[in-house]
Amino acid sequence: MEYRIDPDIRRAATLPAAFYRSAEAFDACRERIFARSWQMIAGAEELVRLPGDALPFAFMEHFLEEPLLLLRDESDQLRCLSNVCTHRGNILVQHPQRLSRGIVCGYHGRRFHLDGRFAHMPEADGMENFPCPADNLASLPVRQWRQFVFTSLDPAIPFDEWVEGMERKIGFLPVEQFRFDPARSRDYLVHAHWALYCDNYLEGFHIPFVHKSLAAALDWNAYRTELLPWGSCQVGIGRGGEEVFDLPPGHEDAGQNIAAYYFWLFPNIMFNFYPWGLSLNLVRPQQPNLTRVSFRTYVWRPEKLGTGAGADIDLVEREDEAVVEQVQRGIQSRFYQAGRFAPKQEAGVHLFHQLTVRLLKE
Repeated sequence: MEYRIDPDIRRAATLPAAFYRSAEAFDACRERIFARSWQMIAGAEELVRLPGDALPFAFMEHFLEEPLLLLRDESDQLRCLSNVCTHRGNILVQHPQRLSRGIVCGYHGRRFHLDGRFAHMPEADGMENFPCPADNLASLPVRQWRQFVFTSLDPAIPFDEWVEGMERKIGFLPVEQFRFDPARSRDYLVHAHWALYCDNYLEGFHIPFVHKSLAAALDWNAYRTELLPWGSCQVGIGRGGEEVFDLPPGHEDAGQNIAAYYFWLFPNIMFNFYPWGLSLNLVRPQQPNLTRVSFRTYVWRPEKLGTGAGADIDLVEREDEAVVEQVQRGIQSRFYQAGRFAPKQEAGVHLFHQLTVRLLKE
């Protein structure tokens, strides 16, 4: 199916219901969008800190199951390598560990340097044209923003351009000091298409109707969405009396009572900054009607927890989950084809649909 989103939001219609229902479109997103996206390597900041530390992971678990290995080499450089032995396809590293002898395959003893170069293989006598470049482990790009580490199978988006807007807005925060809090982190299974979850996140239109407690903390009339080249920032203004950011002089939002910055980075990562710290959402497709959303909490000012716009994230998530699952049922209707965009409130959704179509066409 050919998709088109009019660049003029005043005339544009949303992605059609067929996009959310189609297994073919879901598979196309896997290869044309997610394989070319930047994905965060969860846990890298805690588990890969010293030379030799290694973390095996799947690029996107249960969706794009490419076995990969993040490690620090002897020169303290982060590397992301294929975790598949170039001899017979065995998985090389099974669990997080310190690699003191390089990377050694447990099947036939093939060994690799920590930069992925082939080092040695037993019983190689008599082999011609060996070793050759194909005997090295494939290397993937690694990029870091603050303490967070990302990789891509085939990046279509310049990384610096992807994070630039977020860095500009919250660069004054000491994000490196934010500490992961496993007790406040959890996964949710949402019985809906991944893009419906993103659609819902990308507009504040529904806040006064769905999130009563959040609406009480935010001035909905002042709520706004700012578009970035590869994402958006929703700016939540406090009603008054709530915890807000102490913005430095010269900040582009100086003088405003900012209670929250909600960043979405295409296609599926959300950084939600509050005066107490960060709630990071990783939206991971599983099936056309099933999405896993991982909430990772990073606390900076614990005394501010439970206040303001970030007071009850779990409640807001449950409310979002319920309405998105209702929409998942609704788009199965033979009478629903596509919707329209409210220009002031749904500019982020419009951008999301434009970028989705752009990569699907590429």
